[in-house]
Amino acid sequence: MEDKAALLQKLEHKNARLSALVKKYKQSHHLQNALIQLSEQASTVAELNLLYPAIHNILQDYVPSKSFYVVLLNQFTNTLELSYFADEKDGISIPLNQDHNFSQGVTGYVFKQGKTIYYQGNEMQKAADTGHFKLLGSPAEHWVGVPVYREKQIIGVLVAQSYDKKQSYSEQQIELLEVMSLYLATAIERVKKRELLESEVKIRTRALTQSNEALNLEVEQHKKTLERQHILFKISELATQSKHIEEVYQQVHEIIKSITYAKNLYIALYDKKSGWLNFPYCVDEFNPNTQPRPFAKGYSELVLSTEKTQLIDSTRAEKLIKSGVVERPELVPEQQIATSWLGAPLKTSQGVIGLIVCQAYQNKHIFNHDDCELITFVSHQIASVLQTHLASQAIKRSNQSLEHRVAEKTKEIRQTNMHLQMQIEERKKIEQHLYHDAHHDSLTGLPNRSLFLTQLEKTLQHYQRYPEQEFAVLFIDLDKFKDINDQLGHQAGDQFLIGVAESFSQCIREHDLLARLGGDEFVILLTHLTERQQAEDVAKRITKLMKKPFCMKGICVQSGASVGITYSKTHYKHTDEIIRDADAAMYYAKNAGRSRFEFFHPLLNVTANNQEFEASHHLDALPMHFRSSEIITLNEQFQSEVLIEAFGEHPVLGSTSFDILKKFAADKAQQLDVELQLLDQACKQAKAAGLGVVLLPCSALLLEKIEFQALCLTLQGQINKKQLCLLFNEQEIRYASAVQLNNLKQLSAHGYAIGLNDFAKDRCELNLLTELNFDYLLLSSTFSKRVLQQQSYDLQLQGVLAITKIKHIKVIAKGPSILNFRALLDTHGLSLFVGRQHAINMLPTADSALDSSEQQLN
Repeated sequence: MEDKAALLQKLEHKNARLSALVKKYKQSHHLQNALIQLSEQASTVAELNLLYPAIHNILQDYVPSKSFYVVLLNQFTNTLELSYFADEKDGISIPLNQDHNFSQGVTGYVFKQGKTIYYQGNEMQKAADTGHFKLLGSPAEHWVGVPVYREKQIIGVLVAQSYDKKQSYSEQQIELLEVMSLYLATAIERVKKRELLESEVKIRTRALTQSNEALNLEVEQHKKTLERQHILFKISELATQSKHIEEVYQQVHEIIKSITYAKNLYIALYDKKSGWLNFPYCVDEFNPNTQPRPFAKGYSELVLSTEKTQLIDSTRAEKLIKSGVVERPELVPEQQIATSWLGAPLKTSQGVIGLIVCQAYQNKHIFNHDDCELITFVSHQIASVLQTHLASQAIKRSNQSLEHRVAEKTKEIRQTNMHLQMQIEERKKIEQHLYHDAHHDSLTGLPNRSLFLTQLEKTLQHYQRYPEQEFAVLFIDLDKFKDINDQLGHQAGDQFLIGVAESFSQCIREHDLLARLGGDEFVILLTHLTERQQAEDVAKRITKLMKKPFCMKGICVQSGASVGITYSKTHYKHTDEIIRDADAAMYYAKNAGRSRFEFFHPLLNVTANNQEFEASHHLDALPMHFRSSEIITLNEQFQSEVLIEAFGEHPVLGSTSFDILKKFAADKAQQLDVELQLLDQACKQAKAAGLGVVLLPCSALLLEKIEFQALCLTLQGQINKKQLCLLFNEQEIRYASAVQLNNLKQLSAHGYAIGLNDFAKDRCELNLLTELNFDYLLLSSTFSKRVLQQQSYDLQLQGVLAITKIKHIKVIAKGPSILNFRALLDTHGLSLFVGRQHAINMLPTADSALDSSEQQLN
């Protein structure tokens, strides 16, 4: 029995414990749900007044207190104001959102301390006695104050208090109050943001409203401004478009109609000198033909006297009549008396010239101050237009009178001027004729020596400032001109000179200058040369042209032209030096066989002045040496071919190529003798040096009948035929005789390689490549440069490459003085190029001239 009783007691104890736990857990669950709902409300509540009751309900359920209030800081007044209040003793009549001296009481003390404070019994009185705060309101037995924080800044205090001694606050209950303060801070944050947003919206709405009102006012003003501008524009058009004053009056009437009532309108002009009013324009339903009248006491006179716009209705009209300011004409029917009258003065810089009036009868319209303002505004503009037209009419009348007088005087002056003009023109023609005769040849019409020297002087001065802009002078002497005069007569000679002048003019450009110095001598000044080859081209055209015979009266005489060429040089100081050098080159061409051209060399002046010097420096007496140039590719890979050229050491010209020096040979035999010696020496040097294929430039004179035998003897016993290629100048082969061409073919047939040197220097002769079996073709540097500059020359090059590919001819390009020319020419299909020159060490020979050269080099 005792065991059962003990067991029953244990079960009862355990049951009571479980019941207490269940009650506790139910309370905790209920509190948790309440806190969750409070959290949701704190996150979504729109106003704090909706959150405070929820907090108060939870406090009543879980905290032994019916008294609860919230104090928040007002940021603008920096005071603590009551936001929510519920008290069992003090009631709820305390006004909210006002300062109740909380900063001095215990609530303010908690705000200052920034931490939770709990007072019981007389603890609050003791704390007040220390001077920390003042006691306000009814004393509570239990008082808890919890600070409310937002982002680590205190914004208020949440207070719960109890007046029952038995109803104290536990730590859990105080913690619950602190949790509620967090929810309150969240809700305050949201509400404050919303209030701030609403405040900003209100401010912006107010600002937008004010802005809209200002804009509407501005739009109205802008509309009025546009209307006035439109009226001004119409009025300004009257000053330019209307030709007659009547049209101006009608247009003004239409403008007034567009802004106000203007069924009855008239314009009056006042003449101060005569004292009369004129009515040039009047539209009125009762009195359309208003006649001029003297100045009296009417409405119009009132406007003119006061110089102000007058608005007169029936009432004001009676006052004006009674005061004697206005006098109304007698016997005027009442229906013809204006019930509303509006007149504005036409003011100008010279004063009032008239007025414009609108009036209404039988109260059909009543003008107001807006009409008054508009017509005043318009009247100023209309007055300006009317004054302009009136002044224009006066000026026209004055001008017509003046024009009549001017016309009479002009007629007299024109006759005098005509006579003077005829005299002046006659004098100008005489002066021009005299100037032309002084500076032009009377026979050919070409510039004479004086004009040529003047232009040459200007060109020389320009060249001294801009050395890159080169020029050239060609001195031309006609061959066998004396034979034409002797055989055909001087008249035929004159016709010959005229024809030559016309032909020479076609050989030069428009800006070049052709002149006749006298007799059979002509000169040409070529300016703006891009390359020196251009001067040579002109000389070739002239010599070719002059090879045609001149025929007259059944008799033909063969003439020609010897041309000397000199280029611009920096040492030229005077035009005499240029003429001298060109003349020397011309005489050399004439002595060298005529019908040809030659370039000036300093040697020409030296030999011309010293015959002994010329004899001692013949071609066979000059020291000679060789220079070689490897044939290379774009990547500077050396080929088996080597170009060998002869050079002579001239005391005047210095180291000069044999092609230039051979022109100064004493005779043909001397040139051929030296050339055969050089050919023999070059073959020996190439054989000793173990060179591959040797390219040797030769003269076409070696292909003549006798000289060809000497050439064959020289080549016998030399290097392997396959290692030797004789290069002949393309210009010489072009004009070669049948014997020379046949001997050239024999060389090829005997196994010697042959080639063309300086191909396409002046023109591209493709037929040479097809008629003869050449092995090598050396393009001139002039042609290579033109290929890079002009598309037409590239087409010629492609034709050359096509033929050479079929004929198996190797094409080698001599490069112009252009940077990276090999890469540029490679894009046009060329792959072989002449490399840099360098001297060859000479072997001892029995020849005196060549032997002396060897000794100098070694």
